[in-house]
Amino acid sequence: MTTTPTPALTQLLGDYLSVRRALGFKLEGTEALLTQFLAYLRDHGADTITIEHALGFATAPAEASARWHALRLSAIRCFARWAAVSDPRVQVPPARLLPARPTRAAPYIYGQDQIQALLVAADQLRPAIRAATFHTLIALMAATGIRTGEAIGLDVNSLDRTAATLRVTGKYGKTRLLPLHPSVLRGLTDYLHDRARLLPAAACPALLISTTGRRLPPSTVHTTFRSLVTTARIEPASTVCRPRLHDLRHTFAVTTMLEAYRSGSDPAAVLPILSTWLGHAEPSDTYWYLTGTSELLAAAADRLAHHRPES
Repeated sequence: MTTTPTPALTQLLGDYLSVRRALGFKLEGTEALLTQFLAYLRDHGADTITIEHALGFATAPAEASARWHALRLSAIRCFARWAAVSDPRVQVPPARLLPARPTRAAPYIYGQDQIQALLVAADQLRPAIRAATFHTLIALMAATGIRTGEAIGLDVNSLDRTAATLRVTGKYGKTRLLPLHPSVLRGLTDYLHDRARLLPAAACPALLISTTGRRLPPSTVHTTFRSLVTTARIEPASTVCRPRLHDLRHTFAVTTMLEAYRSGSDPAAVLPILSTWLGHAEPSDTYWYLTGTSELLAAAADRLAHHRPES
């Protein structure tokens, strides 16, 4: 006879998600994963969480990376700790089970000619509102370094044309106000005129809209960007360094620091300003954006050579 983890575990999962969301976590992916895990338990005739089943579920996509397996098990582990308070039969997977070091994709730093090629490729999209939206998205991210999700999340009233500022909502709901260069303000203003002309019936509060007049969905944004990369003939730098939309943010950070070195500014003074601009909690969070870039390392080495005392 097949047992089932519902309704007890289902109720615990609902309570767990409610409490964590009340603390500010969104958990869309986590909810889907844990719901799948409960279905896995049901299919395997388990009425509670066991280490064996947690491990089996986490490693079920055998072709996935060790990091992905570890993240899946980590989500289960957090829920199991919660559930164990109410159900002493719940087994919590050990913290060192499926260890995996954090990995990040190598940043792809775009040249100005490549950014221009992406804008030209965006202009070829159809219908015209789609071309205008993706041209504006790419130009805005390249000029301000905001995250993809932040750009998609902008509303029309996020832009203050009188003050020339953009109110950006970042991670955990934190907001920051970015002063805009006249060219960026002009570009956003022109886009608003274009969308009013091309899609006059769109009443969506979002700044950047789709062809249906709704806020851009992330899946569409990334799929379209990959096609633009192909159209612009931008090749990967290596197997682990491929052009992504998010890399416009990396490019902005590197370009800002390069300008600091080349103009004779104090990089140590520029870095915390850049960190605040990017919406990072600490300047240390910005360091990743500046590592492994040969041009920036060369500029730093040149600055060091010029300031080294002669022996």
